[in-house]
Amino acid sequence: MKILLSPKNRLVVAAVLVLTIVAYSCNSTSGSTPIAAAQAPALPVLTVARIPATTYQDFSASIEGTKDIEIRPQVEGYIDRIYVDEGAHVKKGTVLFKINEQRYREELNNAKAILAAAEANLANAEINVGKLTPLVENNVVSDVQLKAATASKNAAKASVEQAAAMVQNASIRLGYTTIEAPVDGYIGRIPFKTGSLVGSATIEPLTVLSEVREVYAYFSLSEQDFMLFKNQYEGSSIEEKISKMPQVDLVLADNSVYPRKGKVEIASGQFNSSMGSITFRAAFENTEGLLRSGNTGRVRIPRSIQSALVVPQEATYELQDKVFVFVVADSNKVSSKPITITASSGNYYLVGNGLQAGDKIVYMGLDRLREGVAIVPEPISMDSLLRSRPL
Repeated sequence: MKILLSPKNRLVVAAVLVLTIVAYSCNSTSGSTPIAAAQAPALPVLTVARIPATTYQDFSASIEGTKDIEIRPQVEGYIDRIYVDEGAHVKKGTVLFKINEQRYREELNNAKAILAAAEANLANAEINVGKLTPLVENNVVSDVQLKAATASKNAAKASVEQAAAMVQNASIRLGYTTIEAPVDGYIGRIPFKTGSLVGSATIEPLTVLSEVREVYAYFSLSEQDFMLFKNQYEGSSIEEKISKMPQVDLVLADNSVYPRKGKVEIASGQFNSSMGSITFRAAFENTEGLLRSGNTGRVRIPRSIQSALVVPQEATYELQDKVFVFVVADSNKVSSKPITITASSGNYYLVGNGLQAGDKIVYMGLDRLREGVAIVPEPISMDSLLRSRPL
């Protein structure tokens, strides 16, 4: 049977045939031509080198003034006045507290009256001795009377001395009612108010006066750190080794570094048996009063290393608590390698094991790599890196 198509239908059929041929042609060639290999990525490559470096080790520290003096009353009485406020800076001799003095002033007045009576008795005894002396010399009276008068005079003199001591003691006790600052410093918390009854048996001090022109930062070293310290510095004694230590930094609670350097001065004479550590003391100038007793921070001790294998932290990645780098082989293929970190300095790691000087590692773009991938190395020098980002 013959099918006759109109010119319009013939055009439609021809278009369908063309599309069918093109589709078949694409399907037939898709399996025969391989996909072009992806182009190797261009990544910066760094040559590892040994250079001088300084590392830092931080130790938790508590800060105290060179003098933290508890201000305590030496006599009992009610507080009449408090002349200072908490946190105030005072000079030596500034009046801090006034205890009611009425009782002690009366004691002083009474002691003065006793002294006056004793002095009158001494004067009378001296008169008697003066009268009897010529009589005894002229044999008018016996010397027994003169001896008795002399003994009375000596007793009166002793009474005067005793009364004078009582006056002095009463005067001192009266002086204790005015409490002055023994040194320059900052006033601590004042737990008592005007009208409080205080005395020498009071458990709490009236306040604590801290002299902080220089402060002490106390920090502890473990036995292992202490052995490293002894091996690191020269000297036959601990004192000599401490004198060879460099100046140290104080890192404050907000991680800022205190602007003045400090010096380690002394070490404790024994280890704390419960903590297994030994305490050291570093001194810092505090003329601006930025530090107060009770502050906390960290003492940062530098350690100079003459030849350290250094890699930037960006060139590493962590996997299962291990640190790795991508090492570039001669064929420009990369392989991951674990390294041992001994310390850090700024944005750099100091490598103990896993690398050698001259090894080439990928500096950046590690997220684009996998084992055995070939790259196009773009060398960068350690010197230029250190100039832009010092250790």
